This record gives sequence, structure tokens and C-alpha cells, in this order.
Amino acid sequence: MRYALLVGDDEAAAISTEERSRRNAALSSFAEQMRATGVLAGGERLQPADTAVTVRCWDGADVIVSDGPLDPSREQIAGAFVVDCKDLDEAITVATKVPAAWYGAVEVRPVRGV
Repeated sequence: MRYALLVGDDEAAAISTEERSRRNAALSSFAEQMRATGVLAGGERLQPADTAVTVRCWDGADVIVSDGPLDPSREQIAGAFVVDCKDLDEAITVATKVPAAWYGAVEVRPVRGV
């Protein structure tokens, strides 16, 4: 079963250059390990939330486009991985290995089939 691991991070948090390097190295290592085990089905890092726009429309009319993310909270979605796991427990285990879980949060959500 596929799961989306939505990576949440506080983009406004002040971190040192050394810490940013450490986090980037850990993220690269995580992705490499998950590719090697065949768990990683895909993933992307996102640009900061202030580059987002939110679109709402009702029946194709009354289109409203607003600057910013869907939910302007302290933590923003910084990226997502799609993993192929046997069950939710395995997906949670994989989520604990995402470096952002150390300093942010990782939401695990089953992916619907098309």
C-alpha cells in the first residue's frame, strides 16, 4: 500500500548554516536508504510556503486565488515522499526515519487509488 509522508517544518525557525547542512545531508541519506530498500516511490522538496497560492472555486465559477499556503500555521508542508509499505505500521516506521521528524513533523496518510 502507498502512503504519503507529508513533511512539516517551521520555515521561520532560525537555524545555523551547520545545522542546515546536517539536515540536508540526513535527508539525502534517508532518500538513498529508502531507494536502496525499494520503499521510496517518489518525493519532492517544496519551495517555501510564501511562494504558494491557494485556489478556491465553486462549480467552476467564483474563482478566488489568494497568496500563501492552504493553512497558514507555524509549520508548513516542506515536501512529501510517497512510500510503498506493507501496512500503516511499516509506514510509521519509515516516517520515524525522515530527518524532519527530529525537528518538525511527518504526517502519514494513505494514498487513494485513482
